[in-house]
Amino acid sequence: MRIPIAKDGYMFILPLAVLTGIFWALSWLWVTGLFAGLFLFVTWFFRDPERSIPEDPNAIVSAGDGRVVEIVQEKDPLLDGVYTRVSVFLNVFNVHVNRVPIAGKIQATRYNPGKFLNAASHKASLDNEQSAILLNNGHVTILVKQIAGLIARRIVCWAEEGDEYQRGQRFGLIRFGSRVDIFLPEGTDIKVEIGDIVSGGSSIIGHLK
Repeated sequence: MRIPIAKDGYMFILPLAVLTGIFWALSWLWVTGLFAGLFLFVTWFFRDPERSIPEDPNAIVSAGDGRVVEIVQEKDPLLDGVYTRVSVFLNVFNVHVNRVPIAGKIQATRYNPGKFLNAASHKASLDNEQSAILLNNGHVTILVKQIAGLIARRIVCWAEEGDEYQRGQRFGLIRFGSRVDIFLPEGTDIKVEIGDIVSGGSSIIGHLK
């Protein structure tokens, strides 16, 4: 069964495949082994499997794969009032394609340069390089942040202001270790706890009021 690969991964996968073939032809076996290992890891890292998207119209799904590391009440300059922030840490072994938590229209996108602290740290939400989207379904607004980590050096966001998305649809990815923060409006019924393992697009992290 073929596992789909995120399109942004091919710029890494194809050169590694070519170099592996060249070193094999030259009989440089240890170098071939090294690049073959890198090729396999990078191909696996950029995997983009299909997901079963919940049909419940009030369901909010996780924006990424990983472990829930924080659930806190917090204000953000892009939002009015206090929201519940659910933070999911993605290590290098997780799928790194990100998906929108609810169906709606992109009201705004923001990018802020910053540091590259450990993405599991609380300070990562404040200080690290990040990209944000504001998603509105006509009733509520949800903020999603893609946050770079200790290793990650490239945030990719395909969403643009005015774009329409369906729940669980892909909107970007982060390369090599990162974090996603999902800001949920007041009254959301939170369905996850710290330490839970979630899957982007399929795991329900809350229900809208």
